[in-house]
Amino acid sequence: MMRLGSAVALALAALLALGACQPSKDDDAAFGARVKAYLMAHPEVLRAAIDNLQAREDADADKAAAEAEVKAKAALPGLRGALERDPRDFVANPNGKVTVTEFYDYRCPHCINVAPKVVNLIRTRPDVRFVFKEMPIFGPVSEHAARAAMAAKAQGKDYLGLYQAFMSARPLTDAEIDRLAAAEGVDVAAMNAPAERAKAETQLKDVTKLFTSLSLEGTPGFVVGDEIIRGEDYEALTAAIAKAEGKA
Repeated sequence: MMRLGSAVALALAALLALGACQPSKDDDAAFGARVKAYLMAHPEVLRAAIDNLQAREDADADKAAAEAEVKAKAALPGLRGALERDPRDFVANPNGKVTVTEFYDYRCPHCINVAPKVVNLIRTRPDVRFVFKEMPIFGPVSEHAARAAMAAKAQGKDYLGLYQAFMSARPLTDAEIDRLAAAEGVDVAAMNAPAERAKAETQLKDVTKLFTSLSLEGTPGFVVGDEIIRGEDYEALTAAIAKAEGKA
């Protein structure tokens, strides 16, 4: 859909173009009346111009997305270690032959939608090594949840269980995060200690840099081999896993 700002800009451009054809002696009221009369009589002209501008914007967006994809794939080889082998990350099925990395936010609707499928994949496919990358994009509450999950990993608690609990909580609030973390045995006081917060913030900054380097703009985002899957496209994820298995 056309953005309001773009439509207004287009309308102004049309008015200026028409104004260029007006004799300088015309006053503003007469000019405005003629423009209004013309557009009322020929609304299809403005519609055609709006459609044309929308097509240009769509083409520009597609071009930018394609360029970002090329850039991201070119960066992948240099990012492989950070993507797949950061010891700070929780990894399910660590002996799996094919690695999947997911960037996610516990308050992202699309991440929530795909979470049960992620858990099922981990449980039914021990050959798939799954790396969890905390990528909070929805503000302080999401960052709090990410820190709690990282604390679960650092303290040897049930990370995957906490992941499921956070993805299922409605709503996920600061109080609920601490309650759920404590229920999984996380030492919440230790988690909130200044030194641990600093470690968590450093890790999140590193993940954000990685996320940006891959030209990811939202969550979830998956990386499998040389494939980058944007959004909750589970079919594309399983296809990428099959492709990686073929190469392996």
